[in-house]
Amino acid sequence: MFVVSVIRFVLRLFLAVMGSHKVTGRENVPAQGPYIVVVNHMSATDAPLLYLCLPRVRLRFFAGEKWEKHFFFGPLLRLVGAVYIDRYNVDRKALREALDALADGSVFGLAPEGTRSRTRQMIPAKEGAAYLASRAGVPILPVAVVNTDLWAANVKRLRRTAFECHFGEPFMLPDLGHRAKGEDLAAYTHLIMARIAILLPARYHGYYKDSPALAALLRGEDPWPFCYEPAGPPVAVERPLVNPATPSSPPHPAHPRPAGDS
Repeated sequence: MFVVSVIRFVLRLFLAVMGSHKVTGRENVPAQGPYIVVVNHMSATDAPLLYLCLPRVRLRFFAGEKWEKHFFFGPLLRLVGAVYIDRYNVDRKALREALDALADGSVFGLAPEGTRSRTRQMIPAKEGAAYLASRAGVPILPVAVVNTDLWAANVKRLRRTAFECHFGEPFMLPDLGHRAKGEDLAAYTHLIMARIAILLPARYHGYYKDSPALAALLRGEDPWPFCYEPAGPPVAVERPLVNPATPSSPPHPAHPRPAGDS
């Protein structure tokens, strides 16, 4: 599409002016969808950087509802694949649209944290990515963006930024043998964030710096047996991005293994 080509050209020009960008792990990117892209989120430049580093695929992604009514960005974002979502309340319409896009073979991108980190480090994630992946049954591609948190300060100092985009290996959520809910979605979310964190320098680990799943990955071990353990310190309970009517699972006496494991 001509308009999309123009948008990509403008974004490429913008990033070229702002700095350089380095990409690693491009060989890990699946040739086609459906799959879900998950990425850390620290800056307004995260999305343009990721958009340009991905191959030209049929891409859909969540965008905050605040942009939907914007006279310029509203229709522009929708044109390039945005699905507008209420970040603070259950938005079944947006989740259904995302699942339909994946069922149609699209690639769907989102930041599990749900908002930009103001600490320049990872913050506790919401369960939207885990919900989508568990319902759609598609691979997850973890991505880490680095130095996007520096660009605003660098612009003020007339400095260029060395952006980085790192693609990890795609993975599937473990098969539990039942529909994921409650603590299962929390464990899946822990796994997703550990897979992103392993791609980032330690200074970005933030909330997940003491994650047992991340520690397992750093040791070269399977992180899943540790994902039902706390990912970080307790946080205030927020309104969910998934169906609140879904009952929570009873406490797990042991760390569940994927179905079929002994």
